[in-house]
Amino acid sequence: MTNIQANQKPQAGKAFTSKTMFSRETTVSANIEADPSIVWALLTHASDFPRWNSTVISLTGEIREHGEIELKSILDEKRVFKLKVKEFIPEKRLVWGDSMGSRVYTLDKNSKSVLFTMSEKIGGPLFPLFAGMIPSFDESFEQFATDLKKEAEFIQGSKK
Repeated sequence: MTNIQANQKPQAGKAFTSKTMFSRETTVSANIEADPSIVWALLTHASDFPRWNSTVISLTGEIREHGEIELKSILDEKRVFKLKVKEFIPEKRLVWGDSMGSRVYTLDKNSKSVLFTMSEKIGGPLFPLFAGMIPSFDESFEQFATDLKKEAEFIQGSKK
């Protein structure tokens, strides 16, 4: 079952989630009027995340190729997610995750902006047993995209 119909298209800044019995994937995108290097810097400086990103309580470690990070999110303030950086292509693609899933960040440069997309797929054979305990990511994904856009565009504007 999915909350996206085949003929629907996602709206910028609006998260959407698709579900199957064994997985769930949430995606959000936003056009950001800033240089990709600015967006990439925000996405890869772990200790700075809580300053600009209202969905993150803390993020420690190094966001680099084969790096390891520990994330505390507003979705579960008592839990620390221990994640590994799985893919690191500067100013293009970043993937981190654990054995249950992966979060993918992509940057696609347009003429005057960057299309930022974030998606997270979680699941596996045991997913049906705990799926009901996992909160919706939609609101926090939308807030993440809003926060990133606001900070990147502020930095871009201050360089003019």
